[in-house]
This record gives sequence, C-alpha cells and structure tokens, in this order.
Amino acid sequence: MQTPSVTKPLWQTYLLFLAPMVLSNFLQSMSGTVNSIYIGQMLGTQALAAVSGMFPVVFFFIALVIGLGAGAGVLIGQAWGAREPHMVKAIAGATLLLGVLIGLVAAVLGSVFARQALTGLGTPADVLDDAVAYAHVMMWILPSLLVFVLFTQLLRGVSDTVSPLLALVVSTCVGLALTPAFIRGWFGLPQLGIQSAAYAGLAGNLAAMAWLAWRLIRKNHPLAPDREFFAALRLDRVILGKVLRIGLPTGVQMIVLSLSELVILALVNQHSSQATAAYGAVTQIVNYVQFPALSIAITASILGAQAIGAGQLERMGPILRTGLLINVCLTGGLIVLGYLLSHWLLGLFLTEDSTRAMAEHLLHIMLWSLLLFGFQAIIGGIMRASGTVLVPVVIAIVCVVGVQLPAAYWLDGQFGLQGVWMAFPVAYLGMLVLQTLYYKLVWQHQKIERLV
Repeated sequence: MQTPSVTKPLWQTYLLFLAPMVLSNFLQSMSGTVNSIYIGQMLGTQALAAVSGMFPVVFFFIALVIGLGAGAGVLIGQAWGAREPHMVKAIAGATLLLGVLIGLVAAVLGSVFARQALTGLGTPADVLDDAVAYAHVMMWILPSLLVFVLFTQLLRGVSDTVSPLLALVVSTCVGLALTPAFIRGWFGLPQLGIQSAAYAGLAGNLAAMAWLAWRLIRKNHPLAPDREFFAALRLDRVILGKVLRIGLPTGVQMIVLSLSELVILALVNQHSSQATAAYGAVTQIVNYVQFPALSIAITASILGAQAIGAGQLERMGPILRTGLLINVCLTGGLIVLGYLLSHWLLGLFLTEDSTRAMAEHLLHIMLWSLLLFGFQAIIGGIMRASGTVLVPVVIAIVCVVGVQLPAAYWLDGQFGLQGVWMAFPVAYLGMLVLQTLYYKLVWQHQKIERLV
C-alpha cells in the first residue's frame, strides 16, 4: 500500500480515496433505510416511530468514537505520509483499545438508563415500551458497532478505503438478509419483532469484522491484526494525549450535535407519533446527502495530513479547492435528486399519505442547506489536518447551541412543526461564514508542523 502519488492529478487522488468511502456511506444509509422499510411496512408506523427515537441516542455514543477516529486519523495520516509504519500501528492500537472501553461503558449506561432517557425525550406513550425494548438490545450490541466504526476510520488514515467498503458489503448483506427473517420467523428463527434489525445488525458486524481480519492478514496490511498489532493495544499516554487533543474537541462537537438532535426530537415528539415517524423518514433521506458531504471533508483532512507528514505544505490549498468543487458536484447532485424523488423515497417508509406529505414538506425546507454544511465541513477538515480543531469546534457549537436551538424553539412557536426544520439552514449558514473567516484571517497565517 503506497501513499498517494504527488504526480497524480489531485482530483484523481480525491476520487480514488473518496469513491469507496461514498459507497460505504451509501451502504450504511441503505442498510438503515431498508431496515426502516422492513419495520414500517411489516410492523407498522408505530414501530417505525419507536425505532426512530433511538437514532440520536445511538449517535450520542458513536460521536465519541468518531472524535477518536478523527484525531487518530490525522496522526496516522501524518505518520503514513512520513513513511513510519511502526508509528501507525502504535497510534491505531492505543486508539482502538480506548474505543473498546468506551463501547463497554456505553453498553452498561445506555441499557440501564434507556427508559429514563427515552421518557426524558418525550417519546410518545403509545410507542414507549417498544422503544425501550429496542433500546436495551441496541445498547448491548453497541460495543461491536463502535469497534467496527472506529477501525474503519483508522484504515482510512493509511488511504485504505476499499477494505472498509468490502467489510460493509458483508455486514449489509448479512444484516438485510436476517432482518425480515427475524421479523417473520423464517427458517425456524425466532420472531423478534421490533428488535429484529438490532440482532441482524449484530450478526452483520461480527461477520464483517471476521472477514476484515482475514483480508488484512492475507494482504500483510499495515493494520492487520497480527502479533505486532496486538502488542500495540495499550493505553499509551503520549499517543492518546495527541489523539485526544485533536479528537476530543471533535467528539465534543459531535456530542453537541447529537444533543441538539435530542432537543429537536423532543420538539418533534410534542407534535405526535406521526411527526416522530416523519422525522425518522426525513433523517433517512438526509443521511444519503449529509454522509457523502462528510466523506469529502474526511478525505480533505486525511490528504492534508499526509501532505503535512510528507512535508508538502504547498498542496494544502489545492486540496481544499478540489474538495469544495467536488462538494458542489456530488452533494449538489444528491440534493437535486432528493427534491426530484422525495415523494417516492418517503413512500418507501411511510404508508400513511398524511404522514408522507408532512415528511416531504419538512424535507424540502432544509435539504438544500446541506450544500452549506458540506462547505463548512471541508474547511474544518483542512484545518483539522494540521491539528487546529478548537476554534472550528467552538464555531460549530456556538452555531448549534446559540443559533439553531433558539431558532428552532422560536420558529416552532411561530410556524409549528415546519419551523423546527427552518432552523437548520440558519445554523449551517452561520457555520460556513465563521469557519471561512477563521480560515482566511487566522489559520492561513499560522505555521504548520507535524504532530508525530
């Protein structure tokens, strides 16, 4: 496995890195989408509402791991750009062990306090028991999910986006085959009802991780789970200090975003279980656009980190400009498709015409603003490649806590449910303006140095 060639056109390097990641995001979103279709069509709208209530709760814990992966990815990218594979293993081992510990803590706390959390969110009474039952299972399978998510992030630090994609193919195929089988009790399997998707997801994750270990060992991959890799599974304070310096602010940002989603969900829940189901369906569509935009930002960050590690600082500007252009083409194209196909797409999850009409209106209000979200994420990703994360994170948090949530409450009072969705474009525009100003006025004038 080689570091990206400096002679290859940058857009080709971007697309070779980005294409498998976007396909991975598509598979992740498709898996959630098809499971939601299974639940909505085979178990009903109330079951979909119960499962939808868990989206922000699960994301809360995933946010911590995403932060760790972001910090480790920058360090691994710089070490890989400097051609130091021993440091790559050391960073990955320390980060992965910490991720395992987070997963175990999440499983215990999440399962113990599931009912209290869902009640506090205002989950409608008619779906609360089902939501709690689903939450208990989901929390106990969370450690395997977190380890899988974190390890795929680490692989991307060495420019390997193909292995995570293939592992997701395994996970998705197993999960999607088992979910309806568990719902209906096919082939002598138990009928698990609303918990079917969670158990199927666990089987898919375990199968994918086993296959991934086999592939990496066979290819003598720098992150193969061999004796040297397991020897690196220790909580190295120096390495974790650097990982947390970058990753903790990113994790805090993700947590604030997840908390804001909890507040948004609580606002939505006040309007009825029909509104909760519409929220779940809209979230599915938004994921297809938002995750590719985030993938472009991750690509910019990793390529930037590798350029810094290789001492090629002159590539930072072109990496940013290429990322912004790809955001226009890819994210913009997905937004257009989202508007054109919204009625049909939402009908995949929602069988009631009134609920589908509600969801379509809400989607149309905020979908366009994901282009702005992508721009600001890419600018933040470039700055994160150098270890600059604190101010970009503060900007994002201020825009969420100080702009989006107050706007959501006020607009909810003025316009009802649709007002909640109007707050998203306002927040994303604020993020873009402030991130751009900081990049232009401060970051570009700072000295950039290797972190490892």
